[in-house]
Amino acid sequence: MRSNHRVLSMLLCLTKLTTKATRIIFQVHRFQVPIQAMSSSSRLSPGDPSSHSRPDQAVVTKIHLDLAVDFSKQVLAGSVTLGVRRVDEQAKQLKLDSSKLDITQVKDDESGELLDWSVGEAGQCGSELSVTLPSSGNMMDITVSYSTSPSSSALQWLSPAQTSGEHPFLFSQCQAIHCRAMVPCQDTPSVKVPYTATLTVPTPLTALMSALRQGEPVQLPGGLIQYKFSQPVPVQSYLIALAVGQLDMVRVGPRSLVWGEKKQLELAKVDFSETEEMLTTAESLCGPYVWGGYDILVLPPSFPFGGMENPCLTFATPTLLSGDKSNADVIAHEIAHSWTGNLVTNSNFEHFWLNEGFTVFTERKIVGRMRGEQARHFSAMLGWRDLEETVNSEFSPTHPFTALVPDLSGVDPDDAFSSIPYEKGHTFLWYLEELVGGAEKFEPFLRKYYEHFVHQSITTDQFKSFFLSHFSSHPSLSSIDWETWLYSPGMPPYKPDFDTSLAAKSRILADKWITGDIPEDKEEFEKFSAEQQLEFLGILLESDKLEHGKLEAMDQMYGLSSSPNTEVLFRFVRLGIKARWENSVDLGLSLATRQGRMKFCRPLFRDLWGWEEQRNRVEKCFREHRAGMMAVCREMVGKDLGITD
Repeated sequence: MRSNHRVLSMLLCLTKLTTKATRIIFQVHRFQVPIQAMSSSSRLSPGDPSSHSRPDQAVVTKIHLDLAVDFSKQVLAGSVTLGVRRVDEQAKQLKLDSSKLDITQVKDDESGELLDWSVGEAGQCGSELSVTLPSSGNMMDITVSYSTSPSSSALQWLSPAQTSGEHPFLFSQCQAIHCRAMVPCQDTPSVKVPYTATLTVPTPLTALMSALRQGEPVQLPGGLIQYKFSQPVPVQSYLIALAVGQLDMVRVGPRSLVWGEKKQLELAKVDFSETEEMLTTAESLCGPYVWGGYDILVLPPSFPFGGMENPCLTFATPTLLSGDKSNADVIAHEIAHSWTGNLVTNSNFEHFWLNEGFTVFTERKIVGRMRGEQARHFSAMLGWRDLEETVNSEFSPTHPFTALVPDLSGVDPDDAFSSIPYEKGHTFLWYLEELVGGAEKFEPFLRKYYEHFVHQSITTDQFKSFFLSHFSSHPSLSSIDWETWLYSPGMPPYKPDFDTSLAAKSRILADKWITGDIPEDKEEFEKFSAEQQLEFLGILLESDKLEHGKLEAMDQMYGLSSSPNTEVLFRFVRLGIKARWENSVDLGLSLATRQGRMKFCRPLFRDLWGWEEQRNRVEKCFREHRAGMMAVCREMVGKDLGITD
């Protein structure tokens, strides 16, 4: 998943290596926020602090979904059949995760026996669903009949008015721990299973899943159509994904279709035209692509992330569409996840950097091979700036969530989500590569790492052990300060020696605007790549406030307030908000509400909230638009603003 920088939860956090509750005060956004650290007893299970499941007792081995999509009630209704293996011969219960599910029946398929079940008290990570196992047998199939809630945090239901077509739309987003709001399951990345599915939807809608389509859809009585899917590669629960809507498609490569609403596809043909080159480049780095096809679904604007690495079907935000491929690196990121995260997975979200740090590192390797090492360095420079903002502004240099491996006991993983696992993790891998002798030594190691841990969910210690074993004869290993890199908060203890040549022109132009030596025309800026434009705006954001006259002249000269590149527009709007430029208020609220990508809407709402004279307007805007946001976005923006009613 492409990063969206997340702010501190105002409710819970945890200090690393703490064994008893301690009261801590952190400086966040100029407010003193009291945080109650949680003890290890608040972990929901031994292997995963965010999951009630106990795969060490009885583990799910396969999943079959049989669900009907009901747009009128905004629910999925049907059943899930779980293949279960009793791991502990003494185990009496199957422990699952659930959240707001209406469960009506649980049965043992072989005998037809109805099984006893109970749902525990609801908490911030959902509820425990406990099923009494059949008295005999170590392998069994158990079917749970259920329906989801209209308020499921995993599902976004859109009316026809919220799409560009004549029909409603549905999509899911299960990472980090929202699959339990769509399917009763062992909702932990430590459990990986193949799955099959049958989806019944209204005609003429198309259903897609993070799986391979099986045969042709079947027309059913009552204006319904049935689709079947199979994902033979074992996947963790958060990779189960579905989308239903009025969809068209266009081919962009021998292995790739782009799906979306018709008006999106013309731009997508251009923006995603390098998909096959990215796939083949990734294969040269990581090994064979094992997932069959690689399709992309461009979702409606409320999708809260840049992209989501659902196997066979990457979910993508329409904010990537600009007609010039300037945001296509997000696709390289999601392609990289086909190895880093989807084949080799973090065992729980404390080790999330094993997914995202490796993926950013691989994404930039792909960019480097396609566009040159200078481009890789430039992308990493932009990421370093994001990391500095996260550590120094969104959190603080001593905040425990800025550790690469945080303690998430008693914490919803969504509350700890930030650029830390992405950019700090990437920097750690850059450091290790330099330490052992460069790409010619490190890239073959990474391939062996993927091969060794394929289809497994691992911890940071397992990566560390494999690394130390592989490079056991290297004289520099003793210099690695693992404790600081992995468990200390703040910025990394090392900064790469970036090649800054592509950034130099951005710095020169930014300095002209800062000093008042305003260019006579837009020629210099128009020659910039998208990354150079972002660097130019990033330098200005780090400088003192610009005068309003300069902002107006800049907008008139470069057309920034109407830029088709959302990344460019976002930074220009933030520049205006920082300067308390009135024009930026309308621009900011419009951008924050016409799309739901948290990378954009959360900082915009936060920035505008910090402008005290605008707070009433910001609160009114959020309350008016929050019903159209996906649950995770609505909840996190509300926490950012302190609006939770």
